[in-house]
Parts: sequence; C-alpha cells; structure tokens
Amino acid sequence: MNIRLDKLLCEMGFGTRSAVKSDIKKGCVTVNSAAANRPETKIDTERDIVCYNGSEIKYSQYEYYMLYKPAGCVSATHDGRDKTVMDYFFEVRREGFFPVGRLDKDTEGLLLITNDGALAHRLLSPANHVEKVYYAEVDGQVTGETVKMFWEGIDIGDDKPTRPAGLELVDSGCDSKVRVTITEGRYHQIKRMFEASGCRVTYLKRLSMGAVRLDDTLAPGEYRKLHVDELKALMQL
Repeated sequence: MNIRLDKLLCEMGFGTRSAVKSDIKKGCVTVNSAAANRPETKIDTERDIVCYNGSEIKYSQYEYYMLYKPAGCVSATHDGRDKTVMDYFFEVRREGFFPVGRLDKDTEGLLLITNDGALAHRLLSPANHVEKVYYAEVDGQVTGETVKMFWEGIDIGDDKPTRPAGLELVDSGCDSKVRVTITEGRYHQIKRMFEASGCRVTYLKRLSMGAVRLDDTLAPGEYRKLHVDELKALMQL
C-alpha cells in the first residue's frame, strides 16, 4: 500500500496534518534511515521503514482490540452524561475506533474495538448468526422447561420470537447461574428473555463473540490487541 508520509503519521495518531508536517520539516522523521523533509513523500507500507524521533512506526490500516468492558459505562464513542468504553483507550492515540455492537450499561465482559467497519458489519449482521456466549446470574429458578423455551424461541414483544438460543444450567435454585448462547443482538435481549420466562437477570457478562473469548488475564477496564489467531478466526466468519 502506498500512502503519503504525513497521512501515515496522522492515521497512526502522531497529530494533526499541520502538526506532523511541522515535525517532518523539523527533521523528526526518517524514511529508510534518511531524513525526510517532504510531507508528500510516498511511503510503501510493506517495504519502507519509517521512524519518528528514532522509533520505528509499524503501519496498519486497521487495528483490533478486545476490551473487558466494566459495568457502569456505555458502549458508545461519545456520551454527554456517562463514561464510555472509549474512555478506557486513553493510551491509543489513533482516531476512528468504535465498539462492535453494544453491551448494556450494567453488563460487563468482552467487547471488540476496531476501526474496521467492514468486519464490524459482518460480525453484527443478523444474516451471519454469530454466536455470543454470556454468563448470567438470575433471580428465579431456571428449569428444563426454561431451557426448552429458549431453544424454541421466546416472544419478548417484538415482531418475531427470538431465534433458538442455548441455555446451560450451571447452578439451578432460587437464584440460578447459567450460560446463554444467542445468535442475534436485540435490545436487552437476554434480560427480556428471562423476564418472559418468569425470572430476572441480576448479573450479566459476555464471555465470547464468535471464536474470540474474553482473556482471563484482563481485569475490568483493561484491553489488549487481538492475537493473530483470534483475528484470523473473525475474518473467517
């Protein structure tokens, strides 16, 4: 891929177009070990080595992260009242990132963050039926009949019943613990499904999306880049 030097620096989060042009003219940037003083210099991102103040810049058009979304923030890029998931990305200088889909404000767990709109569309498209697995704690007893209701589809007040959903009992009692697998993403879907079956969700955490599982080493609010095998699995969906 060929790209202007100033555009490359902007896309990688080194400042505005005017700021990086100034840095280039000050001699802060080298290309293949030679000083670069022309912002319009064409860079071959596969072959040329670009350094900013002596540090090599690895260009990537798209980047992919997993975030352990904590409860209490909204899945949005901006919000006038509440903290958003993007507020946890203060170390990422690059712009254009957004969350892939939404988790409710009080729901925690896996949330993918990227600037790749095409991949986000594939993951969220109802036609692709990407599996999402959740752990839930429920006020009420989940029974075999509840499992059957989830698999057959539940009327939650929308135009159509929900698609078949998997429901695995982890601990069934007055307060039940379960794993739920859904292939769509309706508004408050899991909470509404349990309400329709006579229960109430008290805690909800997303464990996986497609082949990508939440990293057990991440604490709420922490994030990391996707590993190569995780990204390949998403690309194959």
